[in-house]
Amino acid sequence: MKRTQLIHLVIGPFLLVLLALLLPESVFHTFESRAAVGTVAWMAYWWVMGPVDYAVTAFLPIAVNAVLQIADMPSVIANYSSETILLLLGASILTVSWEKTGLDKRIAAAFLRWVGSNFRIQLVFWFLLSLLLSAILPNAVVCATVTPIAVSMLNYIGEGDIKNSRIGSKLLLTIVYATGLGGLASPLGGAMNLVTVDYLQQLTGSEYMYISWVVRFLPIMLVLTVSNVLFILRDVKKTDSVGGSKEYFMNQYQSFPKMSLEEKLSLALFLTATVLSFTRQLYQKLLPGLKPAYVFIICAIISFLITNKEGKRLMIWKSVQTKIIWELIYIFAGGLAAGTLINGSGAADNLGDFVSAMNLTGGYMTILVIISLTLLLSDVTSNTATAAVAMPIVISIIQGMGENPIPYIYVASVGVNLSYMLPTSIRAIPVGYGLSPKYMLKEGWKMSVLVIVLMSVFCTLLLKYWPLFSGI
Repeated sequence: MKRTQLIHLVIGPFLLVLLALLLPESVFHTFESRAAVGTVAWMAYWWVMGPVDYAVTAFLPIAVNAVLQIADMPSVIANYSSETILLLLGASILTVSWEKTGLDKRIAAAFLRWVGSNFRIQLVFWFLLSLLLSAILPNAVVCATVTPIAVSMLNYIGEGDIKNSRIGSKLLLTIVYATGLGGLASPLGGAMNLVTVDYLQQLTGSEYMYISWVVRFLPIMLVLTVSNVLFILRDVKKTDSVGGSKEYFMNQYQSFPKMSLEEKLSLALFLTATVLSFTRQLYQKLLPGLKPAYVFIICAIISFLITNKEGKRLMIWKSVQTKIIWELIYIFAGGLAAGTLINGSGAADNLGDFVSAMNLTGGYMTILVIISLTLLLSDVTSNTATAAVAMPIVISIIQGMGENPIPYIYVASVGVNLSYMLPTSIRAIPVGYGLSPKYMLKEGWKMSVLVIVLMSVFCTLLLKYWPLFSGI
């Protein structure tokens, strides 16, 4: 083992011990809450420095909790078999069938002949596609379905080693940024927004109209979309290309033979799972148990029944299991488990109490604190958990000032939806496909600072000059 690797291995648990013993009790009242923060720091350090495989780090919440009993163990373990984990597993199995049939190359060539090879145009295309889809669909579903399509294209042009590919890393980061941002555009973007809507309805005593959310967040979405795209494109030259010319990829696509029955079935299963996930509201009363995760699992099971011309099964578990991206699944689960430690230990509540004691008086400083706290908290736990913890705190603080809490709830929603730095929540998905957490952190902290500063100023101006933002 290299000396630097050994040092990184030791620093991880040292951070846990240091923070568990030295974090101020005035903020984190119990040993369990301090240990939870220390565990997240340990995980973040190992994910970024990489002394062990990312999936190994993802199991730290179980190991630490078994020794220190920070939170309820069944709650921690449940994260490793959650509905989202099943969704990712199902999607991963379905994309294995693409490789088996050659569908992945056909899809890649189709996208390249349509969008072209200019890298800037490619980035804008994938950003807008992911943003628009996640505005009306759960962002985990969007990220889980769009990312493998992009990876297929990257493999086709020889950029499949995402960790060592500038093009691949930039593209997957673009998709996850857009997916997170798109969730802010409407209440349908994710469960975190539905939590917020519930609090708005409790405050007003009336049903909340979803169009009201869309209208109020429209200027915020415009500013964030422009700033995100400019940030992503800032170091991409106009001449940067992802491969050959548009004509070249057109010729490549035309050189493919006609789609085989196996290809058509593989594509049909993936599209069926995606469409059923995207249109759940149309059949949820008839089939309340058929959630997106289970749709993907069912379609994955059916994929094992496909046979080729010789009558042999296309998908056999012994070979399929070697191609499933298990690391993606475990990293996602580890991020969820870390969030369970933060919430189950009381650390999130302690942070809320600390903010409540800051004697905020409204305006810019209050908005700055709210956005900073929610954005950073959603980086170490799930967006939904952050909403559940942060919204009642924001409401109590603002009501204590004698102000209307509704615009500040909207402000908090910005931070709840956006997070950029750590491979937790949907950000685990591109990391599972090879994106380096170190690269994610390197770009993510810059994006976080930009969003915090930009949104603090912009939301302050909205609160002051746009009456629509000040009430329901």
